[in-house]
Amino acid sequence: MAFCPNCGAPVQGQFCERCGTPVTAGGAGPQAGPPPAQSSAGGLTQNVAGALAYLLGFITGILFLVLAPYNQNRFVRFHAFQSIFLHVAFLVIWIAVGAILPWQISLVLSPVIGLGGLGVWLFLMWKAYQNERFKVPVIGDLAEKQA
Repeated sequence: MAFCPNCGAPVQGQFCERCGTPVTAGGAGPQAGPPPAQSSAGGLTQNVAGALAYLLGFITGILFLVLAPYNQNRFVRFHAFQSIFLHVAFLVIWIAVGAILPWQISLVLSPVIGLGGLGVWLFLMWKAYQNERFKVPVIGDLAEKQA
């Protein structure tokens, strides 16, 4: 099966159905598999950049929204915004539990919230690395509107 040299989509004729680029049969010939993921000017593929947007919470989320090659990619922007919104929400929940509940209850709930946050964080990094756009119920919709 041949793949488009422009967008990487599978091609079954002389033109790519996705972008319309003509595909010549006399070139390098059909490739054995899909081409490697497109890398941006910074050298990171979009799945790695999306996963790294979660690495340090809202800090790396803001960083990927500011850096030029990544802030134009909708996939990276979505994960950067979701990272920012998710970590701010966990911070607000953590502060609210500590301020509202008695210290004995917050002492028990803080590790539970922390472990839950760690699990969600690792899961979202894994989904972004798999090139999937997993949306957290409320936060994902906000991130999709911003991206």
